[in-house]
Amino acid sequence: MENEIKDGIGSEPTLLVDLVDGIATLTLNRPRQKNALDTTIRDALRDAVQRIRADRTVLAVVLRGAGSDFCSGGDIRGMNVTEAEAGRNRMDDLHGWIAMLADLDRPVVAAVDGVAYGAGFSLALLADFIVASPRARFCMPFIKVGLVPDCGALYTLPRVVGMARARALIFSAREVGAEEARQIGVVAEIAPPERLHERADALARGLASASPVAFALTKRALSQSLGSDVRAMLELESLGQGIAFTTGYHREAVRRFKEKEPPLYRWPDPLPD
Repeated sequence: MENEIKDGIGSEPTLLVDLVDGIATLTLNRPRQKNALDTTIRDALRDAVQRIRADRTVLAVVLRGAGSDFCSGGDIRGMNVTEAEAGRNRMDDLHGWIAMLADLDRPVVAAVDGVAYGAGFSLALLADFIVASPRARFCMPFIKVGLVPDCGALYTLPRVVGMARARALIFSAREVGAEEARQIGVVAEIAPPERLHERADALARGLASASPVAFALTKRALSQSLGSDVRAMLELESLGQGIAFTTGYHREAVRRFKEKEPPLYRWPDPLPD
């Protein structure tokens, strides 16, 4: 699996797509522009997400940025929209693959180094887990340029940090460092810069060893929980568990437990201090 869509500046692909042992790594590849999202990289992400969704050999996804930054947001040079209809169409072109990535029934891990600003922060929030380096910086600067948070942030950010913190982050447009991001629930783990991608890969591989059925059912149910009620969630629980009980993964996991054999699923050990 590879992507050869290039930008207008050079001959390098704007998105590197690599599939190894079931782990698809998507690397934003405009390091000189802090991996800002221009038209070509957005198109490449759309194509890659569509292919991943259709490819059952992909067990997990890692999002990362080339160089020392994750993503600085939308490329300002391409923001010359002057009509409301054109602006809405621009966003609609993004929303298909953003919804597809948010709803992907497989694990998604984001490795954030350096800046994750604007749409870059939004892109990271689409992941199930964010692992960051100590120099990672998160910011929702949309209000500063008279824009609305985009790329799904109006949905994801309140669910991750709560409504009050989401308001504060959006309306203050202040920068949040890696440790504060961990404290408020944005970041799951902090890893040294030189081991960031190694740790993201380890998390993706650990998650990929889970039952694909149980993971998918759980992820889909969690995405509905905040807009639902207890009865509806209990019904989803019953339906999901009924399916999960019938899987070969469950039977093998139970057999291994009874026979005191190594489990199928294991969360990666933490990095040593």
